Amino acid sequence: MTDLLHHARVSRGQFLRMMGGLAAATLATTACSTRPETTATTGGGGGATTELKFIGVADQKTPMDELAAAYAKATPTVRLTASYAPTDQVQTSLRTQLGAGNAPDLHVVYPGNGSAMSMTQIAQAGLLADLSAQPWTQTIPAGFKPAFQLDGKTYLFSAGSSVIGAVYNKKVFQQAGIDAPPTTWSEFLAVCDKLKKAGVTPIALGAQTPWVTQLITYALVPSTVYAKDPTFDDKQLAGQATFAGSGWHQAMEMYLELQKRGYFNDKPNGTTFEQQTSMVATGKAAMAIQVSAVLPDFRKAASSPDDLSMFPLPGADDANQVWIPAGVVVGLGASAKGRNAEQAKAFIDFLGRQENLNAWAKAIAAIPLTQDASSTIDPAVQSFLPFTKDRAVPFMDQRWPNAEVQPVHFAVVQELLAGDSTIDEALKKMDEAYRK
Repeated sequence: MTDLLHHARVSRGQFLRMMGGLAAATLATTACSTRPETTATTGGGGGATTELKFIGVADQKTPMDELAAAYAKATPTVRLTASYAPTDQVQTSLRTQLGAGNAPDLHVVYPGNGSAMSMTQIAQAGLLADLSAQPWTQTIPAGFKPAFQLDGKTYLFSAGSSVIGAVYNKKVFQQAGIDAPPTTWSEFLAVCDKLKKAGVTPIALGAQTPWVTQLITYALVPSTVYAKDPTFDDKQLAGQATFAGSGWHQAMEMYLELQKRGYFNDKPNGTTFEQQTSMVATGKAAMAIQVSAVLPDFRKAASSPDDLSMFPLPGADDANQVWIPAGVVVGLGASAKGRNAEQAKAFIDFLGRQENLNAWAKAIAAIPLTQDASSTIDPAVQSFLPFTKDRAVPFMDQRWPNAEVQPVHFAVVQELLAGDSTIDEALKKMDEAYRK
C-alpha cells in the first residue's frame, strides 16, 4: 500500500504538517469542571462526570464530533465539550490563556515550530503534557518525529498528513473544454486563460482570511526552491541562504502573475475563506489553491460533492521538476497544568487507536499516520501520491526558527495583492523576521 508517511522526501530530516484552521465560532470559555451528573450520564447509580474542554479550529470539528461521541459511549464518566475558533484567535487569545494558566484541558496544536501555537513553541514553555508513554507514539515514522516531538518526547497528536494543491470543480473544467488537469506551469496558465475566456473565474482566492494567503506560495516553493536545492532549509538556518536570494522570489513572481493576468476573483483581500469555498463549490470559480484537509468543506457546499477533486499545482515547466508540499495535519495536545490532565491524555490515547486514526483521517481527506487493511485514501488525493516518493517537502514554516515569520508572510502577501509592496520589500521583511 502506498504510504506517504514513509515515502515523502525527508532529506532535511524534518516533518510534514498542515497549516489549517478556518473561520468559525467565537473563542469559548475554557474552564474545566467536575460536577455531579445523573444516572443516565454516568451509566448507573449517579456519580461525578469529568467534563473536558477542547478548543480547536473548524476543520477539526467533523472528526472530533464523531470521535468524542464514540469516546462518550466507551467512557461514560467523561464528557467532552468542544468549541472552535479562527486560526488568528487561537494564535493569540488561546496562546495567552495557556500562558496565564487557564487553558482548556485539550486544545489545537500545530505540528513542529513556526507559529505561536506550534508544538515546539508551547512545549518549550512547559505547557504541553508528555504523551510519550502512549502506544501510538511508537509508530510515528522517523521523518515525522520533529513534527510531534521535542527532545525525544511526544507532545502532539495528529491523525495523518495532507497536501496543498488545486481544489477544482470538474464540471466547470468539462464545460470549458478542459479534459485533464495541467502538469506544467505553462499548461496551468493556459487552463486559466481558457477558463477566463469561458466566463469563469479561474482561481478563487480568499486572502481576507490570513492563513489562506500562504497557500499559493507554499504550493509553488517546492518546485522553485527545493527541487533545485533540497538542503535550502539547512543553509538558511546556517545563515547561508535567504528568502530574497532564492526561488522564493520566483514563486512570488508567479503568484502575482496570476493576479496580473486576471485569474483571481475581484478584491481577493476582501474575500474570505468561506466565500472562496462557495465560489468553487457553486461553479462561479473553477479552482482554489487549498490544503486537502478542507476538501470536505468544499464538498459540503456543493450540490454534487463528486464534482470536486484536486490536482498538484505545477510550479515548473518541466513536469519532472514539479514538487509538492505535504505535511502533518493540525493536531491537538493536553494542557500540562490542567486539573484533568490524566483524563485528557486518556482521550488522546483513545484517538491514537488505528481505527480512530483512520476515522479522523477519512473525515478530512488526509492520509492516516499509520495504515492497516481498513485504512482509506480519498480519491482526490491519489494524484499526489506519485510525488511522495522523492518529490514532496514539508510545509515551509516548519523549519522556521521562530513564530515571527509566518504572520509576516501573511501580511506581505496581502500587501503585494494590494499593490502596496514589491517582492523585494516583502522578502526583505521575511528575512528580517527570520533573523529575530
